[in-house]
Amino acid sequence: MGDTGTEPRFLTTARDRQREMVEEYYAGLEGAGGPKKPVAYMLVGGNLTEIVRSFGYEVVFPEIVALNCAIKHVSLPNILHAESQGYGLDVCGYVKNDLGLQEMGGQTPFGRIPPPDLLVCSFSGCYVYVKWWEALAEKYGCPLFMLDVPYLRDATPQSEDIQYIVTQLHELIALLEKATGRAFDPAELRATLARSRRAEEGWVNYLASGRRRPSPIEAYFEAVFYMFPINVLRGTEVAADFYATVNAEVDERVRSGTYPVPEEKFRLVVEGVPPYPSYRTFWDFFRKWGAVSVAATYPKVGGLFDRGFLHDPARPFDSIAEYSLGAYVNQSWPLRRTLIEEYVRDFGADAVLIHGIKSCRSFTAGQGDLRDRLIHDLGIPTLYIESDHEDPRYFAPAQIKNRMDAFFESLDRRKGTTPLPMVGG
Repeated sequence: MGDTGTEPRFLTTARDRQREMVEEYYAGLEGAGGPKKPVAYMLVGGNLTEIVRSFGYEVVFPEIVALNCAIKHVSLPNILHAESQGYGLDVCGYVKNDLGLQEMGGQTPFGRIPPPDLLVCSFSGCYVYVKWWEALAEKYGCPLFMLDVPYLRDATPQSEDIQYIVTQLHELIALLEKATGRAFDPAELRATLARSRRAEEGWVNYLASGRRRPSPIEAYFEAVFYMFPINVLRGTEVAADFYATVNAEVDERVRSGTYPVPEEKFRLVVEGVPPYPSYRTFWDFFRKWGAVSVAATYPKVGGLFDRGFLHDPARPFDSIAEYSLGAYVNQSWPLRRTLIEEYVRDFGADAVLIHGIKSCRSFTAGQGDLRDRLIHDLGIPTLYIESDHEDPRYFAPAQIKNRMDAFFESLDRRKGTTPLPMVGG
């Protein structure tokens, strides 16, 4: 299905700046405007961007490349090519998009993705990523570093887990010194972490705005755009500056009364990865009912900064280890469940919507039990729907719309509200 929705009018200056940053980033991967840097491939959750960037590498996140392919409606040819090479229907859509794209030369509508000079796999939360990175290492013959991140079992990371990761960080530094011929510079790492910390604090302030009534932010659909700097450009000055622009715009929205929908009817917490091939269509299903996401888990896959897992230049290695342990998908299900329950309470949500991903067992395992607990134990209205984050073949718009309409109608009867006209569509 073509995605025919449009962005709401409340996305203005900061969204324009985000688009510029995306364009500049992909142009820079091929050396536009300067010499081409060596490229390290990494995964979003619990990544080691600051260490790698301090050695002069540019960072590519194949998950985010896949996200952009899906939202540009070019993921399916990549997926089909990967399936023609023997990858099954149930293999993660991110994996198939990337491996198919790599086999076809790496060209995308937003730029050519260069091959890696280094592969860093922080496989927090998903063992499929190990096999993905092994396939890339076999194809390109470049060094592969595996960061083994234990699951976070308690709200506070255990000291032995922190030290286990710190030992591996020093192993990565030794590999980078050998690969680059450069000595590790602790001062450069601290400076990079300081820029990261500034961006993280600004991101946390943005996310906290969802507590306001009405919410001046859309913490799921809008936040996905604003995730780009905190995930891809973390450690750079442009990322650190970006969130000051975002938060100034949020304050202006409050002053001018410009909100995600003309009248906020329902406040939601959303769990799960978006269906990127039908992103704006899915968003329209919310906007029709005046439903706003005030908190969401997916924007936290790059780091649970709002839960205190912030980088600290005064404690460089320990804070990197704690950040990696605290990544959302690396948290045990009891911790994830508690987090969602607290979001419902702290952000004054009316309901929870869970979007399950057909090809991602790691993210979706446990979501059925989560739904049952929210409904039966806590009395929180909760809807579970399923499609896919990459593969448009799994998005059934009529079925999904009907289920969402029925869900919002039931909330409507509780609150005595009526559907709104389509906003911006």
